[in-house]
Amino acid sequence: MRTRSRRSSAIAVGITAALTVGLLSGCSSSTGPGKPDKEITVWSQENLPDRVAVTQKIIKGFEKKTGVKVHLVGVDEGQMPQLIMSAAASGTLPDVIGAAPMGQVWQMYSNGLLNTTIPRQIIGELGRSTFNANALQLTSDGATSLGVPSDAWLQLLVYRKDQLDQKHLPVPDTYAKATAAAKALTTKGRYGMSAATDPSDVFTSQSFESLALADDCQLVDDAHQVALDSPQCQTAFSTYDKLARDYGAAGTQTVDSTRATYFAGQSSMIIWSSFLLDELAGLRKDALPSCSQCKKDPRYLSDHSGIVTAMKGPDATEAAQFGEITSWVTTKTAETAASRQFIEYMMGTGYESWFGMAPEGKIPVRNGTAAQPQRYLDAWRHSTIGVDTKKPFDQVYPPSLLNQLAAGVSHMRRWGITQGEGALVGATNGELPVPKAIGAMTSGQTSPSEAARQADDDVAALQKSLQ
Repeated sequence: MRTRSRRSSAIAVGITAALTVGLLSGCSSSTGPGKPDKEITVWSQENLPDRVAVTQKIIKGFEKKTGVKVHLVGVDEGQMPQLIMSAAASGTLPDVIGAAPMGQVWQMYSNGLLNTTIPRQIIGELGRSTFNANALQLTSDGATSLGVPSDAWLQLLVYRKDQLDQKHLPVPDTYAKATAAAKALTTKGRYGMSAATDPSDVFTSQSFESLALADDCQLVDDAHQVALDSPQCQTAFSTYDKLARDYGAAGTQTVDSTRATYFAGQSSMIIWSSFLLDELAGLRKDALPSCSQCKKDPRYLSDHSGIVTAMKGPDATEAAQFGEITSWVTTKTAETAASRQFIEYMMGTGYESWFGMAPEGKIPVRNGTAAQPQRYLDAWRHSTIGVDTKKPFDQVYPPSLLNQLAAGVSHMRRWGITQGEGALVGATNGELPVPKAIGAMTSGQTSPSEAARQADDDVAALQKSLQ
């Protein structure tokens, strides 16, 4: 979601192809820690040109301070798993990988590709108490830190509060309220909900998981058995079908089409990530709101939208928040001293510039320092958002929303991670069994119950293949 929402896949492939020569040439080819030559290769999944430029600027400061030479390579999130396995097979792993999502981290860990000593040392040096406790737990296997958690984005339900108010509808923070609002606001030429149905995109899986967790629908149960055919998941599939198909636009809905429909004023609700916030406020020319009122007032939608960070289904005891935590990880062939220095710099001196490149989708999970416990969260609130127009985050959105986003990290849950099935999570992001089931369901090929069973069978087969 972090990068794929920002450009076409064609551009992504072009960027990665152009850099392939670089990523297969300056990496350590040994099977153990790299020799200390004060030179490291860093892959970053923040590979958009403007973010690469920011990262390069931070790196220059690090190189000047330490004398360590850094070779930065921007890599597309969707191609990372294949590139990692190829590099591992050829002995050309990078030293450090940045902006790695949880599923990928677990895949690398399960394949024995990570150095987990370095993250433990870095977290200890920086101070465990300076990190968000939930972020540390979600990026660990018991007492083993898989990486150094850096920042997070949250999945949101954004809604037209003006339209809900006109119908005297409550905030859509439960299945019942969201479904009732979608039904009431679906009229000729306008849809109640914009939700992804694309069977070929992980964004559909993220959108569904955010709704599924709200009803305590889990990928696996505590016995590690796939649980997508549970009563809670059956309810989640049925509810998603109502929202996306009965009250959504016809045809396959993608990361781009869902946003376009909401921005055009043609839908009253949308499930999207927090990366939407700068665009929603009219701060990005290539994704401007296009509703009739937006032409005179680019901030019309942001001013008339409400945001739900956590939802609750009928079978759950409490609301749930979905999101992603990205980390800095070190590979088994990393030059240990230089890699440790680099990550400590990125989580210290360079940290505010790192999350400041896109604060709406890079919520810091290191709150501050021992001396200044809230330093980074405070800096994040004042960071500028936007691309073509830049404004301080806390001048565009109210403190209440920023508080919701910051708190969301502490309440974040994820399928399979806490049950130790992170490798399965990573594999599902590659094979996409849930999006395929969602696509078949919302196109009318299967019923919600059949979609749940199909997803369950496919994930169970995938789990078996990993054993």
